[in-house]
Amino acid sequence: MKHIVTVQAVVTADVFDREPTAAELDAIAYEMPVIRAEVELLDAQIIALDRTPNEVDARRIRRARRKVLAARLAAANLATIRIPGVGA
Repeated sequence: MKHIVTVQAVVTADVFDREPTAAELDAIAYEMPVIRAEVELLDAQIIALDRTPNEVDARRIRRARRKVLAARLAAANLATIRIPGVGA
């Protein structure tokens, strides 16, 4: 009887199986205002999908879109200040 088995690589810790580095955690913290604003926009859009959108829903969506744009602008402005290796 012949057994057919698959050849598997040795199971070791891969690059993706590790904890985030301090730099990665800083990047997540840096992007968190944008992420929160986008979640708020998504929540407003989901609420509007559930029923016929009214004026309050439209305002909520517009307000959430403005928050996303403001958060992205603030992140972009902060990124230009914090370029590593550039400056005095």
